[in-house]
Amino acid sequence: MKDLNRAICALLQENARLSLSEIAEQVGSSVPTVSDHVKRMEADGVIKGYFTQVDPIAAGLDVAAFIFVNIDSSAQYDAFRRQCRARKEILECHATTGTASHLIKVRVANTAALEGLLSAIQQWKGVSGTMTHVVLSTHKETTVLPLTGDR
Repeated sequence: MKDLNRAICALLQENARLSLSEIAEQVGSSVPTVSDHVKRMEADGVIKGYFTQVDPIAAGLDVAAFIFVNIDSSAQYDAFRRQCRARKEILECHATTGTASHLIKVRVANTAALEGLLSAIQQWKGVSGTMTHVVLSTHKETTVLPLTGDR
């Protein structure tokens, strides 16, 4: 990634509401140049979107958990991933190495909702087991990638 694109992305990750002129001023470039770079990065899929970060507690989603999922055959992976994408409670789904084939991150209102979600996941075809870790407190949670400075 070019240095200018990296700087633009770093700023937008921190505040996606910055105007092109504010970005141009901070990166030392012109507004048309910044505009061209942003449009190109959007078209190329480097910038995937602009989002509002909502406080999960304020939204009534008090319970976060990480669920390790074992799937008995790689032939079931596509179906598993489709089911994960269809469930709004599932925020992330990762194929992993180690004792489980996948790790999912979920947010739900309460432990009863978590139990219901776990029950549903355990019934999906190919799921041979789960192990759940409930989050007690969160000390860092970000979507900001380390594009500049310390890595």
